[in-house]
Amino acid sequence: MKKIFSMLLTLFVCVASQAQQTTWTSAQQPLNEIEELKKIIVAPTFKNKDYSIAEFGAIGDGKTKNTAAFKKAIEACNKQGGGRVVVPKGIYLTGAIYLKSNINLHISEGATVLFSRDSADYPMVFTRWEGMECINFSPFIYAYKEENIAITGKGLLDGNADNDHWWYWCGARKYGWHEGRPGEQKPARAILHQQMAQEMDPHKRVFGDGNFLRPNFVQPYLCKNVWIADVKLINSPMWNLNPVLCENVLIEGVKVVSHGPNNDGCDPEASKNVWIRNCYFDTGDDCIAIKSGRDEDGRNIGRPAENHIIENCEMRDGHGGVVIGSEIAGGARNIYALNNVMDSPNLDRALRIKTSSSRGGIIENIFFYNTQVGQYKEAAVRFNMFYEKPGKHIPTIRNIWVENLQVNGGGKYAVLSTAYETSPVTDFTMVNCKINGVKEAFKVDYLKNVSLKNVIVNGKELKSFD
Repeated sequence: MKKIFSMLLTLFVCVASQAQQTTWTSAQQPLNEIEELKKIIVAPTFKNKDYSIAEFGAIGDGKTKNTAAFKKAIEACNKQGGGRVVVPKGIYLTGAIYLKSNINLHISEGATVLFSRDSADYPMVFTRWEGMECINFSPFIYAYKEENIAITGKGLLDGNADNDHWWYWCGARKYGWHEGRPGEQKPARAILHQQMAQEMDPHKRVFGDGNFLRPNFVQPYLCKNVWIADVKLINSPMWNLNPVLCENVLIEGVKVVSHGPNNDGCDPEASKNVWIRNCYFDTGDDCIAIKSGRDEDGRNIGRPAENHIIENCEMRDGHGGVVIGSEIAGGARNIYALNNVMDSPNLDRALRIKTSSSRGGIIENIFFYNTQVGQYKEAAVRFNMFYEKPGKHIPTIRNIWVENLQVNGGGKYAVLSTAYETSPVTDFTMVNCKINGVKEAFKVDYLKNVSLKNVIVNGKELKSFD
């Protein structure tokens, strides 16, 4: 009986998946979907009452540690129904900040929140590290199962990382590591991979001191109604903005300037209804990387990255402009990127989808529209199903629409694709694209249902990938 039930359940899931499959026939369809989505992604509102951290003992001299003052101000504000916790002008050194419900942490213009370099100032919390669940150092700003939270203002969040603090833990010489220097993440990273593969209870995967897994900068986890606006972030230990399993996330007017290892600008992970608009990314890794968990953790939780808008952003520097993956085992669907600008000698790809058969999952309904690119190194559009190690979970990539892509100085290829013969990239459309300066128009293997309409590469129309 159990076997029959399991077979019926599998059949139901397959039928449901097929029923939901979308194939766009014009750009107007995803544009209409975007307008409907914008109606439901809204910033939370807060009680009109301010709580200055100075009133709770904070001293903005750049030397006094203000962790306790931040905690007291946030707790008082939360107890009395919420409002703004205001950081006035000055430089405020602190450890981890925990955001509670109904709190808008407002960083005033002229204010700097300077984060401590002492790992003891970051308590152990339940977190995700490279898409894997574990107990590790708290992200610098963290929230867990909170609602209506915000970080706003024109002030500065300084992660205070450099080649002598946090960055060298990655184990790369260019970031300060060398033989004989204690601190290197590879052994702990390998252990965490093994624990995940064994499906160990994530609450028993405990790291922290002596393991050198760098904390992320801002990580709301399982939160609803998240708003991040206008602040500038610099010098993160690792990923900058990383909402995990969140719903209704609005990120607008944010500047990220951070060139350390794995310094992605924004990594929304397994989150639903996310709008990133009018932001500036100048980063040491991908500008925006959409994720949904690595391997077993991503598949077991089964939450896709869903309903994301990336609009009017500038990617000044970074490895990838809009990236989906590689920790994408939960899948991704309905990702809309429009009216964005990219230009960097370090930009490898404008649109990149990277996954593998150790991940699996379905990546579908990706809309890349009105994109201006100055230069890139590898490919304007890149599909890769062989990123990192292979496994038994063949991924799916389908319904990808690229329109009005303009490139001044391309790199090796306009389109580069490596897929499985049994799982080709399906329903790939390019419309009104002009890509100049590439060495070769394309290098692809398994694509199915391709449509190229007015695609000009190096002045010649590209009509097919044959």
